[in-house]
Amino acid sequence: MGIKTVMKWATLGLGAAALAVLAACNPRPAEIASPDDSALRVGTFNVHYLILGQSEGPWSEAAFAARKAPLDAVCKAMDADIIAFQEMESFGRGADKNINLVRDWLLSQNPDYAAGANGDASVFPITQPIFYRGDRVTLIDQGWFFFSDTPDVIYARTFNGSWPAFASWIEVEVDGKRMKVVNVHNDYASRSNRVKSSDLIAARIAPWLAADERVMVVGDFNALRIGALLRIVADAGIDFVPVRGATYHLNRGVGLFGAIDHLGISDGITQVGDTQVLRGQFAGAYPGDHYPVVGDFVLD
Repeated sequence: MGIKTVMKWATLGLGAAALAVLAACNPRPAEIASPDDSALRVGTFNVHYLILGQSEGPWSEAAFAARKAPLDAVCKAMDADIIAFQEMESFGRGADKNINLVRDWLLSQNPDYAAGANGDASVFPITQPIFYRGDRVTLIDQGWFFFSDTPDVIYARTFNGSWPAFASWIEVEVDGKRMKVVNVHNDYASRSNRVKSSDLIAARIAPWLAADERVMVVGDFNALRIGALLRIVADAGIDFVPVRGATYHLNRGVGLFGAIDHLGISDGITQVGDTQVLRGQFAGAYPGDHYPVVGDFVLD
């Protein structure tokens, strides 16, 4: 993650004992308010990559086996109508791009959800699906664009030639009103990539906003709300709602800087209540190295 690189070095100065104390600060899952019946709950959650065939380490299949119950528990606790996921990728050398163990696991345990921003991985990247409750939300359209000089080329590398990063999106209808949800995962290592990605996001949503469409831009921005990167998107017409405290926690419950996972809304969308962050462990473990973020909204 973006600030991950900086914070990795920062954490080297913390001793093991200090980390243990900090990790013990919030092992219990946070209790969050139930959604208002009249509101639409939207969430974002970076669930951590999975490497097929790897037997050890935080990205291994063994680690995923330990995280399956916590992932399901936190997904249920979010109680959201729409959830934008990042890093929902099962990758390995020569592996079928259509394999997505985390997506399949969560859908099997939560049959009320369907997956948008999803399809045949040869033509649609499936690593940033957007789940939605089929009994309330109707999927109208979906799409993607890569943070690249060739944004409409699938799996195009980023502006500086690094690993692909992209935005997925869905258009949905809720109670007769339509909205687009753009799901972002910015490059963690390169600020120049993040700046150009923000410029591209602003350019892609501009025609929708000009047509008075409702738009949400959500996800892992690897950037703070008060910084220049989110301001680029905000200047295009997106208001990023406040998120208190850390959303990235190093897989230890350690919050060293402010939120980098955000929910942004356009005109025609109003937040109800405060943004909520689901901190702590679920089913006895952290589901990943990010905390999920949810907010309740009304489509005006």
